[in-house]
Amino acid sequence: MPKILIVGGGYAGFYTAWKLEKHLRAGEAEVIVVDPLPYMSYLPFLPEVAAGAIEPRHAVVSHRRHLKKTKVINAKVASIDHANRTATIAPEHGESWELEYDQIVVTAGSVSRTFPIPGIADHAIGMKSIEEAVAVRDQLVSNFEKAAALPKESPVRRRLLTTVVVGGGFAGIETLAELRSAASALLEKFPEITFEETQFHLIEAMGRIMPEVSLETSEKVLKDLARRGAYVHLDTQVADATDGVVKTNTGEEYPSDLIIWTAGVMANPQVVNGSDLPREARGRISTQADLRVVDESGAVIEGAWAAGDVAAVPDLTGGGVGGMCVPNAQHAVRQAKRLAKNVVATLRGEQPVDYVHKNLGAVAGLGLYQGAFQSGKIALTGFLAWCAHRGYHGLAMPTWERKWRVLWGWWHNFFLGRDQVQLKATQDPRAFFEAFASRPKPKTDEK
Repeated sequence: MPKILIVGGGYAGFYTAWKLEKHLRAGEAEVIVVDPLPYMSYLPFLPEVAAGAIEPRHAVVSHRRHLKKTKVINAKVASIDHANRTATIAPEHGESWELEYDQIVVTAGSVSRTFPIPGIADHAIGMKSIEEAVAVRDQLVSNFEKAAALPKESPVRRRLLTTVVVGGGFAGIETLAELRSAASALLEKFPEITFEETQFHLIEAMGRIMPEVSLETSEKVLKDLARRGAYVHLDTQVADATDGVVKTNTGEEYPSDLIIWTAGVMANPQVVNGSDLPREARGRISTQADLRVVDESGAVIEGAWAAGDVAAVPDLTGGGVGGMCVPNAQHAVRQAKRLAKNVVATLRGEQPVDYVHKNLGAVAGLGLYQGAFQSGKIALTGFLAWCAHRGYHGLAMPTWERKWRVLWGWWHNFFLGRDQVQLKATQDPRAFFEAFASRPKPKTDEK
């Protein structure tokens, strides 16, 4: 029985395995997913997780619960030797081992693209994983708790109440807006802190934000953010972030205990650089429109497929940047569905079909009851756009079990408000044990 190895269990990987389970006949092939994490994170919900609007566990999809016919291996793929159809599996504990396969699907996704800016690696948090979103939420609430105990003239208090987001794409703008909304809600619980003390800044190197929407829509978003006390600095670059002090090329400085980096992504370098599959100039695996991997001459590499952020897939609609599909969830999910059908077709001696999908538009959540929507010439901001955002992503969340949990949480929040309790101590649970274990034993009276 042929083995289909899927490298990465994110959007594209999860959907490929999920749809293969549907299309494959019993005993037709064995599907194996290898990913260090046991779940897929629904990335569009990360800003709402950071703002306390969605329970973190509800924004992830368990591999083992929902991939009932797929073998799941929680480990890294250290290298891919497609010439010999083997992959090196590196578990967190124990020795690495070799896995043979017949067909390989590389869907390892992307990671945050960083630049050699002093201090960023030491002090910034990304927004590419559920763990990062939870850390941002906990840090924001913890900063309020610490600041409330300090005098107003304290520079430490000002630092604690300053949040800096780097990157003006959808991820950055949604994160800034959701955190500004979350902070406004927190002020009701912290009468010691005034609205004017809370500072939210976004730094963007380009002259505009959200290139996925029209310039007019992006300008409306900028005005709304300014009205709500969130400031966007265009044509500005981060020059230094040493000791958590964000310095820009315009001479401004923003000391902050919460710096969030959303300035672009790149194909997962560990997987791409550890394979013998062809890559294009930007470091993505080269594919043709039917999602089969191709070499520099355009010849198909038999048995190799790629999709999602890790792949350079031609955009046959002509709307992609540089002729390629942009790395977003909309393409990753639809590519995965087509890829699963194409793999099955190949196993049955049939011809694969090209992936073609015209961008349907873009939706963004910008805090409670605020959003942005763009589809062709139709553009909306405000409450209706927020409804479109929640409606689209509520339906796009895979599996009805996950949809129900998210929708139920939103319904509860409507009556009960955000759940803004920080559990930062869970990131170092042994600290409590060690503190207790190191206490001197109480003396007892001898009789």
